[in-house]
Amino acid sequence: MSQPSFSLPVRVYYEDTDAAGIVYYASYLKFIERARTEWLRTIGFEQAILVRDFGVAFAARSLSVEYLKPARLDDALQVVSSIESLGRAQLIFAQNVERDGEVIFLSSVRIACFDLVRGKPTGIPKVIHEKFKVLIGNQA
Repeated sequence: MSQPSFSLPVRVYYEDTDAAGIVYYASYLKFIERARTEWLRTIGFEQAILVRDFGVAFAARSLSVEYLKPARLDDALQVVSSIESLGRAQLIFAQNVERDGEVIFLSSVRIACFDLVRGKPTGIPKVIHEKFKVLIGNQA
């Protein structure tokens, strides 16, 4: 079953905020990381499985973010993720954080697949790559 996008609800807790009660800028990076991890889990690949069965891990290579409006303590947010592009060894996620349907944070995150033994980039394992292709509607 393909999911062209994935949405993860996130509640803002005290630990996510700065002294003014506004979400600390780095907390958004945690929110989008959780969303990517949970999406991966829904297609059958937990992080521990990647390490154990494939000897790989996904790591952020680069990102671009834009903070549009602040979130505050106790806000109910949605992290909406989709795959912008898929290469052989990396993919780019578009991830937005929304509050009440309004986008308050935009990001584009380039994720690379790494061979944990060699410590170098490697191709995404075929079975995972195929699932990503289905998610973006490119089954060719």
